[in-house]
Amino acid sequence: MKEAPISMASSSRRRSESGQSLLEVALLTPLLLLLVIGLIEVGRYAYIAILVGNAAHAGAAYGAQGLAQSADTAGIQQAAIDDFQNNGQSASALTVNSWTSCACDNNGTLSMNTNLCSTSSNPSITNTISTCQTGGGHWVIMVSCEGSGTFSSLFNFPGIPASLTADRTATIRVSE
Repeated sequence: MKEAPISMASSSRRRSESGQSLLEVALLTPLLLLLVIGLIEVGRYAYIAILVGNAAHAGAAYGAQGLAQSADTAGIQQAAIDDFQNNGQSASALTVNSWTSCACDNNGTLSMNTNLCSTSSNPSITNTISTCQTGGGHWVIMVSCEGSGTFSSLFNFPGIPASLTADRTATIRVSE
């Protein structure tokens, strides 16, 4: 059998199609690279936000060990910073604040919630605790730790700030 000769028209058509594919790849590559870099940046931000949340939880867990630790703001701060640094982050990128609050827990519902848990800051706290216990509730103290970390982008995108802040707060009941 004799093969049919290749015509000039089909040969030039193949060349133009290969050029079209090359042009499509050249036009789409920058867009795909921008998309990949953007996804990497979003992932890095999510990672920092998770680390800040974990650090806040570590600080609150330290403070929840007992009444003495709930008032130890330096210890709470150090626990949060240690957790943040153990994940390879700089301590200067994290700000930590902590505070205690108290409330009446009546079957899982918190009422009379206040940040003034001591008799020096709230002289009527004794009456508030008595009212809680008379009503069948249990007076609880909670420690909260807020972590605030700064995320710095590797690339500058138009309209998007070069650095973002991730704030996370953890609250845990103090063991009595």
